[in-house]
Amino acid sequence: MRNYQNILVFIDPNNESQPALERAYDIAQKQQGATITLFLSCYDLSYEMTSLSSAEERQAMQSIVIKENETWLEALAVPYHAKGVTIKNAVVWHNRPFQAAILEVLKNDHDLVVKATHPHSKLSAILFTPTDWNLLRKCPVPLLLVKHHKWPENGNILCAIDCKTMQDDEHHQLNQQILDEAKKMAAIVNANIHAVSAYPSPPMNIMLELPEFDPVEYEDGLKKFYTDSLYLYTQKNNIAAEKTHLVQGLPEDVISIVAGEIDAELVILGTVGRSSLSATLLGHTAEQVIDQLDCDLLALKPEGYVSPITL
Repeated sequence: MRNYQNILVFIDPNNESQPALERAYDIAQKQQGATITLFLSCYDLSYEMTSLSSAEERQAMQSIVIKENETWLEALAVPYHAKGVTIKNAVVWHNRPFQAAILEVLKNDHDLVVKATHPHSKLSAILFTPTDWNLLRKCPVPLLLVKHHKWPENGNILCAIDCKTMQDDEHHQLNQQILDEAKKMAAIVNANIHAVSAYPSPPMNIMLELPEFDPVEYEDGLKKFYTDSLYLYTQKNNIAAEKTHLVQGLPEDVISIVAGEIDAELVILGTVGRSSLSATLLGHTAEQVIDQLDCDLLALKPEGYVSPITL
C-alpha cells in the first residue's frame, strides 16, 4: 500500500476557507516526512487578447499575477509551517485547471490530490464539465474530494464494493484496492472500516413478458449471490458483519443512504476514466454520488490506469 508522502492540494482562489488544505494537513501530520504542495492555476483571457501589448509585455503581466498568487499561497501556508509540516507551492498559468493539476501530478510524482468540492447544478452537469468531474475521470492518482464534514476520532470509512463484477479481474482488483486504501486511511486517521454494495431489483420487462417468471425467487437468488460475493471481500479483509451493508437499489442512492446512516467521514470508491459523449452526459456512479454525500469522497483508478493527459 502506498503512503501519502507527496500531497497536491488544489487551492480555491475564490474562497477564504480552504477545507482541502485542512484535510491534507490532517493526513500529512500523521505521516513522517510528508510534503504538501499548494497548487493554483490562474488565467485571465484579457491578458491573452491585449493586441496593444507585445508578447514580452503579456508574459511580464502573467509573471506579475503568478508572483502575487505565490505570495498569497506562502501566507496561506504560514500557520502550517509553524506546526512542522513541509509546504511548497506551485502556481501556473493555464486555462484548464484540471489539466494543469494533472500535469503537475505527472511532473512531480504526487501520490494524492486533495480538492474541495462544490454542488453542481443539473444544467451545468449537462452543458459543462466541472473541474471535479474531469479530475474524477482523468486524474491518475487517488483524488480526495473534500466537503466540510469533520473527521472525528474513531469515525467511519465506507468502501463501495461492486459485487456484480467479481468475475472481471480488473474490477475485482479495484475492489481489493479500495479495501487496501481504506485500511491505510483508517490507520492514519484512526477510523473503522465499513463495506457497502447494492443489488438490483428484478427487471420489470422480464416480469411483464414472462408470466411464469417468479420475482421473489429471482430476487432471493440475486440477493444470495451478492451476499456471498460481498462476504468473500469482508471475510478476507476482517470487516465485521455489523459493518457490512447490502441494500437493494441504485449504487449511487445506496452509497449515499448508508453513508448517512453510519455518519461516514469518508467514502472510497473506484472510478474508470471515460471521455465519450455518453460519459459526458450521463456520468457514472462517482459523479452521480458526489453531490448526494455529506462527507468526503476518495476516488481511485484501477492499477495501471494511464491518464489521457500526458506530458
